[in-house]
Amino acid sequence: MSETPASILLIDDHPLLRQGIKQLIGMEDDMEVIGEASNAADGIRLATELEPDLILMDLNMPEMDGIEALRKLREQNVSSRIVMFTVSDQEDDVVAALRAGADGYLLKDMEPEDMIAQLHQAAVGKMVISDRLTTLLAEALRSNKPQQTSRPDFDSLTPREKDILRLIAEGLSNKMIGRKLDISDGTVKVHVKHLLKKLNLRSRVEVAVWAVEEGLHKG
Repeated sequence: MSETPASILLIDDHPLLRQGIKQLIGMEDDMEVIGEASNAADGIRLATELEPDLILMDLNMPEMDGIEALRKLREQNVSSRIVMFTVSDQEDDVVAALRAGADGYLLKDMEPEDMIAQLHQAAVGKMVISDRLTTLLAEALRSNKPQQTSRPDFDSLTPREKDILRLIAEGLSNKMIGRKLDISDGTVKVHVKHLLKKLNLRSRVEVAVWAVEEGLHKG
C-alpha cells in the first residue's frame, strides 16, 4: 500500500451527496478528499490547482455539464483519473463520457461498499464501469460497428502494440502500462494512437471491450 493516500476531488452540485461520499472515503486509510466543488467551473479551477489523483464528477450539473467539464479538463492536460458519477445509465451518456476521456463511469445507486471498491481500483489506475453498464457498452459497440470489411484486425498490430492492447483490456492507464513495459507515458500514448487508427476504433474503452469480446486480453 502506498504511504500517501490517493487524493480525491469531488465535483457535484448536491451538498448532501458530497457529504456522504466524504464520510465514506474518510473511513478509508488510503484515500482522502482534498477538495470539493458544487459546479463545473470551480471544479476545473480546483483540479488544475490541486492536481488530485482522482476526480469524481457528476454528469448533470447546471451551467456546464460533466461532459463539457471533462473535455475542458482534458484540453488543459489535467492528468488526474476522472470518473463520472451519475444517475444516468443512458447508453449515449456513457459513450459520450468515455469518448470525452473519462476513466470510469459509476452509477449513484451503487451500494456504498461497491463504490469504495471501485474507487480503490480507479485510484490505482484501473478503468471502472458499473457492472450493468459493461453489457450495455458491448452492445452499443456491436451495433455501431461498420458492417463492411473494416473489422478490427489484431494481426495488423506490431508486437509492442499487441502488448499495449492487452494491458488496455486489463483496464490499465498509460502511466501503468509505461511502468509495466518500461517505456514513457508519451511513448504509450503514441502507440495507443496508432493502434486505435489501425483497428478503426475511437477510444481505449472500445479497444478494451473489443479485446475482451475477442478473448485477446488473455494473452
